[in-house]
Amino acid sequence: MDTVVETPLALKRRARKINKVLAELYPYAHAELDFRNPFELIVATVLSAQTTDVLVNQVTKVLFARYPDARSMAEAELAELEAILQPTGFFRAKAKNVLALSTRLVDEFDGEVPGRLEDLVTLPGVGRKTANVVLGNAFGIPGITVDTHFGRLARRFGWTTSEDPVKIEFDVAELFEPKDWTMLSHRVVFHGRRVCHARRPACGACAVATWCPSYGEGEKDPVKAAKLLKYELAPGNEALLEKLLAETHRAAEIRMESQRRPA
Repeated sequence: MDTVVETPLALKRRARKINKVLAELYPYAHAELDFRNPFELIVATVLSAQTTDVLVNQVTKVLFARYPDARSMAEAELAELEAILQPTGFFRAKAKNVLALSTRLVDEFDGEVPGRLEDLVTLPGVGRKTANVVLGNAFGIPGITVDTHFGRLARRFGWTTSEDPVKIEFDVAELFEPKDWTMLSHRVVFHGRRVCHARRPACGACAVATWCPSYGEGEKDPVKAAKLLKYELAPGNEALLEKLLAETHRAAEIRMESQRRPA
């Protein structure tokens, strides 16, 4: 039997349908790193490598209380930065990066985070992924953020066959309007963390299974798949999900409250 080859137009339509369904599923999707300005976001994103956003958010609360801007962080003692960043892992390299990053911002950009990709990628510890996070979420400039979740799902959805983050970014960009890039990134990452896991995707509980060429790689039984769901979609978190859906504008705040450990 001949394999049906998907045309570029059919691929684009299928991709946009997936985005539409994910938008309905995650109307509260947002950047899961806490920040109040471009500087806090760029530092938090650099620190998020090889660790969880929850842990980064706990650490940056302490970090930014002590060093609220590039100028103060550029004058920090490396040992003090290392002590604060230790819980995030690879803390020595991260401390050197944020110190060098802050120094470069002060020396070359008057202490301000630049709003251009070509400038951002010259900063220590900043690649295209971090640059697109900052542009999309701090400056409102559309960007596709390719982290491990996004890359995995883009391949499973058949949007790309590449393992290279830059190639993935360009392949996916061809399928969507620029205005959708930033929110698409959030939705896909949300779905990757909650449903389409690396090892055991919950295929039987997936809202986009109909349009996914990789359906069946994970658990297809709906009851078993539902038990694999994480975060607000996990069994027992119905009240949290209901609150997020009812107050999408407060999603980040609600998430932080739900993750705060009882005193």
